[in-house]
Amino acid sequence: MIARPEGGPRVVVGVDDSAGARCALSWAIGEARLRRLPLLVAHAAPLPPHVSAAGQLGCGITEALRGSGAELIARVLSDVSDGPPDGVEMSALALVGEPGAALVRLAGDDDILVVGHGTRGPFSRMLRPSVRLHCARRARATLVCVSAPAFDTLLERLAAQDESPGHVPGSRFRRLGRRLRLPL
Repeated sequence: MIARPEGGPRVVVGVDDSAGARCALSWAIGEARLRRLPLLVAHAAPLPPHVSAAGQLGCGITEALRGSGAELIARVLSDVSDGPPDGVEMSALALVGEPGAALVRLAGDDDILVVGHGTRGPFSRMLRPSVRLHCARRARATLVCVSAPAFDTLLERLAAQDESPGHVPGSRFRRLGRRLRLPL
């Protein structure tokens, strides 16, 4: 656990490489600046299933995951605020483990825990459980879920469609029009 100055509260934000996490980090920076609280930026990378099943933890995989997590934190910070934010006491932590459980362990009773609210389908949730729901069920801290603006979500969906050209789902608005029997 990260030591707190005078045992006081802090803002803990979990990040990954998504638009929701970037919005959560931006909100957490503003909240830490507004309340004059220290900011802890954390990224937790789960162990790949083949590594945990084989018991190969001592072969440098955890160090590689921590290193890539630290690079991800630096990249997201540079995207959101051009590096460490001004006027905020900040620390960063790259962990190995399940993201939801790691964030719940990091955030104490008097902390503010900030997570992004992503949009994923049911199949994706089966493979990787929702960090937001895990934190909502188990966190003792005040939980804030930040949604990405609709434009960022649209850009992520367009990027995902470009990656898989064989699958082009219908538009959300077109589906809504079909339900309401409106011509779109």
